[in-house]
Amino acid sequence: MVNVEGYEVPEGLYFSKDFEWVKIEGDKVRIGITDYAQKSLREIVYAELPSAGGEIKQNEPYGTVESVKAVSDLVAPLSGRIEEVNGEVSSKPELLNEDPFMKGWLLVVKPTNLQAELANLMDFNAAVEWHKSQAQSK
Repeated sequence: MVNVEGYEVPEGLYFSKDFEWVKIEGDKVRIGITDYAQKSLREIVYAELPSAGGEIKQNEPYGTVESVKAVSDLVAPLSGRIEEVNGEVSSKPELLNEDPFMKGWLLVVKPTNLQAELANLMDFNAAVEWHKSQAQSK
């Protein structure tokens, strides 16, 4: 884990410019929001997530998170079938603020085009540089 201008960026993940992370777990991926996203939103009070069995498509909205500050779309970093939804986040949205990379994950997805779509995401090194540029533009 690296701290970039006050934002945590864990190693071993891929990142989208829509402030989501992807962790590859065998033939599935786990998806969540970044530390940058949760700190920008501040106090998250509501999360609307899709149901297991549905499909998500890369770069398209699949849900929302609401904070005392704003409502933001969750934008899919990859395409695939939703295998699991973190129901605990719906009942305790503060998990997204408390632990966005572990307890606050959102979806487990079986990707339909993993290798091609990973090319559209940032690896750890690119994400560190991107976080630096985001922090400087604030």
